[in-house]
Order: sequence, then structure tokens, then C-alpha cells
Amino acid sequence: MKSSSSLLIVVAALFGLASGEKEQPEDTPGAAQAAIISDNFVCQHPPYKVQLVSTSPLVIYLKGFLTEAERTHLKAVGKSTFNSTPTKTGPHSIYIPRDAVVECIEERTLAFQGYASSHTHLEPFQLDRHTPDTAPDEPQPDWFADQSYRLAENGGNRISSLHALVHVAPDIADGGINFPLLNAPRDEHWCDVVNCDGAWEEGVTFRPVEGNAVYWENLDADGSGREEVVKRGLPVAKGEKIGLNIWTRQGVLSNEIREKYGYPSV
Repeated sequence: MKSSSSLLIVVAALFGLASGEKEQPEDTPGAAQAAIISDNFVCQHPPYKVQLVSTSPLVIYLKGFLTEAERTHLKAVGKSTFNSTPTKTGPHSIYIPRDAVVECIEERTLAFQGYASSHTHLEPFQLDRHTPDTAPDEPQPDWFADQSYRLAENGGNRISSLHALVHVAPDIADGGINFPLLNAPRDEHWCDVVNCDGAWEEGVTFRPVEGNAVYWENLDADGSGREEVVKRGLPVAKGEKIGLNIWTRQGVLSNEIREKYGYPSV
């Protein structure tokens, strides 16, 4: 992402996103989804709080990014799929259809990024579930190293990532998201959302806090991937967490490309 776009995001973030509302579209996405979404659903953007973690690469922490109603809906959407098979052999992550709630969160995400992209640049939302039975994540970036994935006709690379917590069990133990190559904030005011007990050489680990999110940019100005945003989800020792991944591409993801990679169409 260009530096001017980064500046737009920082400025927009520091001023915050004003609360607003949008009536639910008339076109609902199917019986299962329609049953979950309330008939009188109204898109309301919360006055989430912004904390700047790093300017290079740009990393921003967002407190209260998802509303309680949105979290409840997303948990319900994923519940049947996640519970359909035992955890060890069942799905660890799923793409979810685009509905009124997803559109509301899309709008908030695009506004936060200064409307530099449209919803056609967004990959389908992905839910991921972690329990003590989930295999550990390997450290890796979200940007694509494989040239075939980042071709313009395939939508290009992932310019940014936003990871939000949909559900965190009250008895959760561990399960943070770790950026081993980022410098951890030193001030004690961060300790409610950052593991301040970790060693300095371990980078920064964000605690799993329901409703909160981490946003980061994946690419340099020349389009190359930034090594500093290598990350991994730490194992959950107890309890469960469900995260929401929102990835923004450099270009448009056509329905042809979405079908090719098994994404829901828009």
C-alpha cells in the first residue's frame, strides 16, 4: 500500500469512526442465514478505540471493533460447521457467506482504510476456531510469496489484514496472536491487551480479547511482502476462541476467481 494510503488510515483511525446505521438490504442470502439475522437488523458502527502499535510496518490495535450483535451472529453462522465433526478432524477455518451483518463489517473495514478499496477487493470473511485440540500454527505472513497467487488477474497480493475476536471463552488460557519480529510496546498501559510478561525477543503477543481486533499492512511501498508481519496463533491451553480474518487484496477478486478458489461469490 502506498504511503499516502497509510497516512489516510492513521488519520482516519485517530479521529475514529462515527456511529452510523444502515437498513438491512432486501436481498437475504438464504434460509439458514435469514433465520439467524433479525428481521429488523440495523447496521450500527461502534465507537471503537484505536491504539497505534507501529508505524513501520503499520500495525493498529482496535478495541471494540465488533459489536455484541455481530459476534453473536458470526458465532451462530459458524457453529453448525465447526460442530459437524470432531475438532481434530473437523474444519479449523471456514469461509462464510456474505449477508447483512458481513456487509456491515465490510463497510466499517473499508471506512477504516480510507475507502481506498471497495468490497470487491475483500476476500470472503473467514472464521477460524482454536481449542486445545487444534494443531499449533506455524509462523507465516498473510501475504503471498507464490507469484501465481499474487498475479493481477488473481486479485494481486494481500495489502492488509484485520484479525478480530468473535468469541473468547471465559476460561481461556493462552491463545494469543504473536508477531515475533515486531517490537513489543513497553508502556504498562498496553498490558490489558498485550502480554507484558513475555521476553523481549519473543516480539509482541496480543491477548485474546473478544470484540477487539488487530490491523496491519502486509506490503512495502514497492509491493514486496514485509517480513516483520510474520505471525502465528499461539496454542490454546484451555477453552476456545473464534477469530475473524478480513483480507484486502490489491485488485478486484472477480466471481470467476472466487469460484476458482472456492470462495463464496459476491
